[in-house]
Amino acid sequence: MKVKRITDIDTALYIYYRYPEIGNKEIKELFGGLGSATLTKYKKAVQGEQIKQNVKTSQLYTINTEVAYKVWGIDVAELEKRRDKLKKLGLSA
Repeated sequence: MKVKRITDIDTALYIYYRYPEIGNKEIKELFGGLGSATLTKYKKAVQGEQIKQNVKTSQLYTINTEVAYKVWGIDVAELEKRRDKLKKLGLSA
């Protein structure tokens, strides 16, 4: 699935580790400004995968964060490696 670029590495990692389930607010924070149609498309793709994997969420309008990142192609291990390298080079805040 093609998705918009994430806003930044730290935000993506924060959302991944902080929230087991994410909703519209976290998705918008992750990708920046998204229209409602795009947001719905992103969530529907994840919900479809959740059904295949029999992953349930505790809230009605949330999606599983781990499944979402996999569907959207966000590799957490790669992000951590890149963030560490940026810090090592002194290029990160």
